[in-house]
This record gives sequence, structure tokens and C-alpha cells, in this order.
Amino acid sequence: MEFAKKIIRKMQEGALRDMMRELNWIYQYGLRYKAGILWYICLGALGIITGLAGSVISKYIIDAVTGYDAPGLLPAAAAYVFLQLFTIGSRAWSSLISEKIVIKVDQEIRADVYDKIMDADWEALSQFHSGDLLNRVDNDVSSVSSSVLGWVPDFVTRILQFAATLGIILYYDPTLALLALISAPITLAVSRNVSKRIRDYNKKIRKVSSDVMVFNEESFQNVQMIKSFGLTETYKKKLRDVQETYKEIRLDYNRFHVAASSGMSLVGSVVAMVCFGWGIYRLWTGHITYGTMTLFLQLATSLAGAFSALVYMVPTAISAATAAGRLMSVTQLPKEKRIEEEKAEELIRAKKGVEVRTEGISFQYETGKQVLQNASFEAKPGEIVAIVGPSGEGKTTMLRILLGLVSAAEGAVTVSASGEEAVPVSAATRRLFSYVPQDNVMFAGSIGENMRVIKEEATDEQIEEALRKACAYDFVHKNPAGLQSPIRENGGGFSEGQIQRLAIARALLVDAPVLLLDEATSALDVATERKILRNILDKSSCKTCIITTHRPSVLSMCDRIYRISDGKMEVMDPAAVEQMIMDF
Repeated sequence: MEFAKKIIRKMQEGALRDMMRELNWIYQYGLRYKAGILWYICLGALGIITGLAGSVISKYIIDAVTGYDAPGLLPAAAAYVFLQLFTIGSRAWSSLISEKIVIKVDQEIRADVYDKIMDADWEALSQFHSGDLLNRVDNDVSSVSSSVLGWVPDFVTRILQFAATLGIILYYDPTLALLALISAPITLAVSRNVSKRIRDYNKKIRKVSSDVMVFNEESFQNVQMIKSFGLTETYKKKLRDVQETYKEIRLDYNRFHVAASSGMSLVGSVVAMVCFGWGIYRLWTGHITYGTMTLFLQLATSLAGAFSALVYMVPTAISAATAAGRLMSVTQLPKEKRIEEEKAEELIRAKKGVEVRTEGISFQYETGKQVLQNASFEAKPGEIVAIVGPSGEGKTTMLRILLGLVSAAEGAVTVSASGEEAVPVSAATRRLFSYVPQDNVMFAGSIGENMRVIKEEATDEQIEEALRKACAYDFVHKNPAGLQSPIRENGGGFSEGQIQRLAIARALLVDAPVLLLDEATSALDVATERKILRNILDKSSCKTCIITTHRPSVLSMCDRIYRISDGKMEVMDPAAVEQMIMDF
């Protein structure tokens, strides 16, 4: 009765409900790999059958040697040798096949989780640190994939082992079967009490594991800053502090696990001694042979082992469920919106100049910070439109709205071609934009590889034309390797101004009708900055160019300038623009 009340209380608290929901999530993956799971079960069943058969055959061999059945020695020995050879061969064969299945399932789950993360809403996904996401995609996926092809087959084969072993023992000696099961109620009681603690420990270990990965990733990404500010020793100490936390949690769990395991081992040893004593007594009284005594010892150990394995599958299930819960929290994030995809595709295929317009939009992040209020904006083909204002006032947010990364709470954001119906901005319209972010992201690889990230089929001639427009051609071809010049992680090997020009060239290569430059020329001199903007519009008069900037040096080239301040967005009058340029 008390146990039932505890289960009900757990369900009310939500712990059991959450675990069942997480295990069901794993089960849904398992359904995809029914053939693999069935294969594992068959292999496990084959191993159980050959193992038990070997135990029974060894009984007859011992009986034959001790004189109980001398004529049966040769057939029994031959059967035993054949069984051993068969076991070795089947294990080798199954190992080769199983590894293929394991790799396939692990990679498919990993790719599926990766796809769902990449398709998730950008703002919702940004709540997770990249190091934490990496830990989930790596360690948590490994735990789930191993449980898909391990936990269910193991459960079935252990049940089979338990039932078959118990059946053989019952056939030879029902009393011994009862003695071998003495540990069952004790094991169940212990497992019931430790399950919650195991789940708590798993959550703590996985969290602190993510913390370690997050710390390492941030340290390596910012090693230049760490060295520049003389923080090397500080970060060495921080690493050891993080490691100490990880060590304390792991050791605490290890102490708990050792205590629980030792207790169960003690119970198992007592049961084994009782079974051994009973077997000695039966042998002494002449009720069984030496071979049967050996069989009893093997089967008693197998029965206790099967039962303990079934019980200790609970921690495995809890660990897998914990990992599944962490994956669910990211794979079940809302997907980014794709509105009127067919109309968006028509607009993309039309390859015309595109007008961008916002009308009365308001936006605030999930943190509650209000960024834009009733903001209206427009940019037409052939125009350069600037957005200026203090840092943190919403310039980058406006570009994110145009890219469909975040959605305005009120108002309308549309793109349209001349004489055609406007299409709401969403992830579906993103290919209408080329974007150069503030951090000018470059991937490790060659210049050519970075260019073809945007346009895989681009020829060297097309890349060179984009480099010319971005004023990057000269410094690229002064390098003997040309387009094969290597770029290290985070743009290493090139100056900030060179990386900015390469990023602009990459955006121009895709030849989208709208170009977004987010402080993308901040590291360039004024002459180069103005030349790039002239190249963009002189060579492609129908391109729409939207820039955010703190520098008024190019404002004289702009058709309109919008200023964002205190959430408001308004067009600056020419006199105010001229005064800003003069003040600069």
C-alpha cells in the first residue's frame, strides 16, 4: 500500500510522468529501427541458448568422467567443442554486422537531432549556449542511440535468460530455484529507493559536463582576448574550478553507486553461498551427481545475474531518459515560420528588384526588452538606405526581422517586386537577402571554399568578379595561393578589414536582390567603403542595399537615412544628416 501511495505521489509530482514521456520519445526512435532491434534480440537469444546448452553439456561431460555415463563422454565432448566453435564464429559474425547497425543508427539520430536544431526558431534556440548544444548533440545523442539498440534488446534477452534458467533449475530442483530468488525482493526494494537519486545525479552530471564544454569552447574562441588582457592564469584557475565541481559530483555519485552495488553484491554472495550449501547437501545425500552440482552452481549464478541485470537496467533507463529529456528540450523548440512559401519562391525565381517595407512594427525579445515601437521603413531597388543610431537601440534587430530570424509582434513586414503582390517576410523569403553580419563570420578553409559556402557551383571567374566589387581582388591575388589561400578559424591570417571585404564579396557572389550590411565596413577606410558601395549599385542598379552604421562618412551616398532611438524609428531630414556628417 505504501509503495502504491509513493508511485501516485511521484506521478503527481511529475517525475514519473516526465520519465515515461522521455522513454516514449526514445521508443519512437526505436520504431524506426525495428529490424536492427529484432536483430539484436535474435543475437542475444542465440547467446543465451548456446550458453545454457553449454552448461547442460558440461554436466554430462562431468558425469561421464566420474563414471556415471562413460559411453556418453565422446558425444558430449564433441557437442561441447562444436558449441564453443559455433559461439566464437557467431560472435565474430554478429560483431561485424552489429557495428554497421550501431553506426547507422547513431548517425541517423545525430543527423535528425542536428536537423531539428537547425530548423528551430532562432530566438528560442539562442537561449542555449553553443557549447551546451554541442554536448547534447554529442554525449546525449550517444546515450540515446545506445539505448535504442541496447536497452530494449538487453531487456528482452535478460528476461529470456531469467525464464530459461529458472525453467532448467525447476526441472532439476525446485528448492534450489526458490533459494536462488531470495535476493529478488531485496533487490526490488533497493532499486525502488535509489532510482530518484540516480536520476538526480544524471541530471547534475550532464549539466556540469555541458558547463565544462561551454568553458573550453569559450576559452578557445577568445584565446586572443584572454592573452591580450593577461588573463591566462585566471582562466587556468577557472578551468580547475570547473573541473573540481565536475569531480565532486562524479565522485559523490561514484560513492553512492559503490555503496548500492556493494550492498547488492553482498546479498548476491549470501544467496550464492546458500545455493552452494544446498548443492553440497544434495550431493552429500546422493540426490544429485557431480555434473548436476556443477550445473546448479552455473545456473544459480546465471539466474541471479539475469535478475540483477534486469534491476540494474533501471539506472541505464534513467540515464537514457535524462539524455532524451535534454534532447527534447531543443528538438521540440518551435520551428521557424515559413509563410506563403509558393509566393516567396515565385518572387525568388523572378530575379527582379525587390522592395522591402515595414509598417508599424513593434518588437521585444523574450527577455522583455522593448526594442522597436510602431516602426515603419522602406527600401527600394537601386537605393542605399541607412539605419543609424546608438548601440543597442535596434539596428541589428531590424535586420534580423527582415531576415525572418525574429518576428514582429505587431505590424507588417513585406517584400515585393514591381507590380506584384507583397509577400510577408519569413524564413521562406530569406534567399532574397545577402547578409554581412557584424562579426564577418569566416569558416576555417580556403578563400574559395568560403566563397562557395554561399554558392557551391560558383566558378573562379564569378568569385573573382565578386572580389573585385568588394575591393578584395588585389590582396587575394598577391598571395601565391590565390583562392586557395587558407583562412584559419575566426578569420585568422587576415586583417579585420580584409575579412570584412571577403565577407562582402561572399554576400555579393550569391547575387540576391537585397544586400544587408550590418556595420560591415567599420574596419575600412572611407575611400574603400565608398568605392564598395558604388560598385554594388553601379554594376547592379536594381539591387536594394540596406546598411547599419555608426559612421556618417557614407551617409551622403544614401537615398534615405533612418534613425532609431528609444524604440522609435524616423527618417532624418537632410539638414540633420548634413550636420551629422559635418560633426563627424
